Amino acid sequence: MKYTASLVKLHIDERIAKKRAEALARGIPVADEETLNFLLVTLAMTKPVRILEIGTAVGLSSIAMLQACKNARLTTIELEEERYLEAKENFKEFGVAERVTAHLGDAGEILAMMDGQFDFVFLDGPKAQYEKYLFDLKRLMKKGGILFADDVLLYGWVSGAEPTPQKRHSIVDKLRSYLHTVTSDGDFITSVLDIGDGVALSVYEGKDE
Repeated sequence: MKYTASLVKLHIDERIAKKRAEALARGIPVADEETLNFLLVTLAMTKPVRILEIGTAVGLSSIAMLQACKNARLTTIELEEERYLEAKENFKEFGVAERVTAHLGDAGEILAMMDGQFDFVFLDGPKAQYEKYLFDLKRLMKKGGILFADDVLLYGWVSGAEPTPQKRHSIVDKLRSYLHTVTSDGDFITSVLDIGDGVALSVYEGKDE
């Protein structure tokens, strides 16, 4: 474990912590502790009121974000129906269902039909599609909004810290393309951080509110 990761002390609802452990045991992807902690720190600093999440899974990060941002509403998109349905049950259990708009389907198709202005985007869906989503995300973000993209270094493969398995070259190339695009885009100020499996934190500076 990295020294910095060993210092993380998550301040989350104990029920969420238990469900996170259960989800991991079932092979359901959840944000690792270092990433979730940094996500919550970022939310505490920015205090968003409209959050967009791509990649709901079973809704545990969604709930943690809403508990951290008491005045926020969240729109979330999940491709897999079983996880989507479980997430909706979790939203009810934790009393946040009325603050959530949950969509089932392909994020690329759903984003293209959406409007509105979000001040925080948590991008944690299919990694190979990150760059594809960027056009609509820019359209949907407020000036000064935050784009928090998770897993952008993917086990150290993207940075070259670890050798990329032969079957994973395509996804690594697509993540590198996303990072090149977002860091080169004059509408964003971006830092890529070695937190968890890599976080690209971008501030959108591209248009007036």
